[in-house]
Amino acid sequence: MNSTKGKKVILGLVGTILGLVWLAPFYMMIANSLKTKKEIFQSPLRPSEGFNVENYAQAAENLNFGQTFVNSLLITVVSVVIIIIFSSMAAYALSRVKSKVSTVIFFVFVAAMLIPFQAVMIPLVSFFGKLGMLNRPGIVFLYLGFGSSLSIFLYHGTINTLPKSLDEAAIIDGCNRFQVFWYIIFPILKPITVTVAILNTIWIWNDYLLPSLVINQPGMETIPLKMFFFFGEYTKQWHLALAGLTIAIIPVIIFYFVAQKHIIKGITAGSVK
Repeated sequence: MNSTKGKKVILGLVGTILGLVWLAPFYMMIANSLKTKKEIFQSPLRPSEGFNVENYAQAAENLNFGQTFVNSLLITVVSVVIIIIFSSMAAYALSRVKSKVSTVIFFVFVAAMLIPFQAVMIPLVSFFGKLGMLNRPGIVFLYLGFGSSLSIFLYHGTINTLPKSLDEAAIIDGCNRFQVFWYIIFPILKPITVTVAILNTIWIWNDYLLPSLVINQPGMETIPLKMFFFFGEYTKQWHLALAGLTIAIIPVIIFYFVAQKHIIKGITAGSVK
């Protein structure tokens, strides 16, 4: 019994230490974003003596945060919705139609997760440039392609756990295949859908490389792309740079904490066969 309590205490201490290490960068970012430039260089680890909220106001103005936020939100929401719709339908078809062709297609999607974007970015961007798709619709299409592999993999595992009797009962009642999926199967996939939405939202919202290649025109920048130029301009004014960084990560952190309870549930459901 004492041994068990000792292990729990040790695990608790280790977890606390790891938690503090994980939170340390966030503390430094937020604390220093509220300081003046002089205070940061005097003591970057000390808590702020005051709250210089004007840092945030100036950073938001210099970031053109309103327009940049709308750009990121539009691209992220449209991309995630399209990924969810197409990936779930593809996974349903691959799961329910058992054949050598469907098996090969599924493993092609799984294998695509192993190909890094850097390996294909130059010919891909060149090809999309020739098609005139270096714009918002083009980047949404690219996100669909790169985000489908993991999403289909997660959906496929979950759909395999659903009995085919659900489909058969709906078909007997007069539903076609699309109605079976949309009204019977898709609502059951809510936990894994939330997981897919969270994973893709965090990825797309924080992505810098693809927007820098596709939509780097003035006025169309996403938050990570705008932050790159912002840091280049304000690297010596760390109070403004850190305030801008804090503003940039707040939306995705809020979204993550609101929906985090579905992540483990969705991934666990997708791993059981």
